[in-house]
Amino acid sequence: MWLLNLFLLFFLITGFTGGNHPWFTLDRLNKYVVLNSTLIILLVFTCLMVLYSLGLFPQNIAATFMMGIYTMITGFFLGYTTRLWKLKNRGSKILYQHRSFWIDHAPNILAIILILFGFYRTSLITDQTVTGIRLTSGISLMSFGIFTWFFKVVPEFRSKGVLLLDRIIEWDKVISWNWVSDSALSIEYMVDVDSQNEGIREFSTSIPLDEKKEIEYLLESKMDEYSEEREKILFKNSEDLEGR
Repeated sequence: MWLLNLFLLFFLITGFTGGNHPWFTLDRLNKYVVLNSTLIILLVFTCLMVLYSLGLFPQNIAATFMMGIYTMITGFFLGYTTRLWKLKNRGSKILYQHRSFWIDHAPNILAIILILFGFYRTSLITDQTVTGIRLTSGISLMSFGIFTWFFKVVPEFRSKGVLLLDRIIEWDKVISWNWVSDSALSIEYMVDVDSQNEGIREFSTSIPLDEKKEIEYLLESKMDEYSEEREKILFKNSEDLEGR
């Protein structure tokens, strides 16, 4: 039993480290990464099914393997949630966020459903026998529910930066903003000049018409507040590019 616990602990720590590490961000995902990852996963599970049908992958090994996968998923979402929580603290208090039922309440309702269903899946409150598969799969659903509660699909304009999905953009990295339509706001920002994806990026978000003045005032004040820091970063980046 202690060997199984060490095995699951290793998968939990591995998943937590992967989710908590900033190398994985949603804006790096593209159709090729998603497609290749899906193909690899399907190939691995197909091979396991073939081995199982040939008797080379016995039931006890398969159960232990699936427990490890569920435990790694749990660790990943717990680590991801921890990273989001740290980013929210880093950005400080929210100054503006587009709010609606589908943005604020619907994800929270989904998160509660996932947590309750995950707890039910563990069989701790039912007459079913508690097994390793049921317990680890239920906990993985609960961890995904916790992540869903923290994750927001719209930008959060905070006092020290903009939280965009799972990335914090400090105000001194915001270069410009403009309206691409009556209700669509586009913001350009710098990414780390030392990173692989260096350069300037932009994102667009929808803003209700009756909140345009509020977001305009916020952006203008933050652009003025961090103007000196922004100029220093732009000057340093231009020097680094000239030196290459």
